[in-house]
Amino acid sequence: MAEKIVEMRSVSVVRGGKYILKDIDMDITASENLAIIGPNGSGKTSFVKLLTGENKPYYDERTVMRLFGKERWNIFELRNRLGIVSMDLQRMFSDTTKVYEVILSGFFGSLDVFRNHEVRDEMRKAVYESAVRLGIDDILERDIANLSLGEMRRVLIARALVSRPSLLILDEPMTGLDIVMKDLFRRMFDILVSDGVNIVMITHELEDIPSCVDRVVMIKEGEKIADGRKSEVLNDANLSDLYDADIEVTHDDHAYHMRIRGGI
Repeated sequence: MAEKIVEMRSVSVVRGGKYILKDIDMDITASENLAIIGPNGSGKTSFVKLLTGENKPYYDERTVMRLFGKERWNIFELRNRLGIVSMDLQRMFSDTTKVYEVILSGFFGSLDVFRNHEVRDEMRKAVYESAVRLGIDDILERDIANLSLGEMRRVLIARALVSRPSLLILDEPMTGLDIVMKDLFRRMFDILVSDGVNIVMITHELEDIPSCVDRVVMIKEGEKIADGRKSEVLNDANLSDLYDADIEVTHDDHAYHMRIRGGI
């Protein structure tokens, strides 16, 4: 039986007296890849922050929240087992930080490499290997201010993978990318999964979901409203309910697509 990376029972997040997430039941095992979809403000990012320890559950007698089989964990140890790629993280680095330093910082869970960090030879080797894996080994000495959006995203993915985490969490990884770059990224994620990387992708765009993802969870107003195989969950009725609109879903060899009926 595959290891349970995430185990949630009746997990809620409350902020300012309001439920941000409510009564979430969910298991994620080491053998699967999934996408969590929902409209803006539905609670997707709050879910990511539960996994990274930034959000704490609102505990009652029903609540169970385990990560890697533990109810309590060291936050730095946890982040070494989870690779995170997010828009928030992208904005936190200084423009003058080198690509090499961004990737290396993944070992320390920091936003740079500081004097108190012990950088070993195997870390330097891992940085180079991770850069090669993402096709960015030729820009390691470049300042991140001089990167395209697609290059910066690949740098952050290389950073997330450098310590060989158990799970790669992608929070809206294709926001702002053009159609060609999105297709490239979908194919890249498929290759990473075939190499043994497991991913959880957060998105509100069906086109972003790579073919390697077979499970989809829908979140609406902080509640899970659907959870199952991609082919079963991504249909007209479920998407119409999720977005409160008359949605038509289609798919081709590359991705699923949705449009509002009667729209352009």
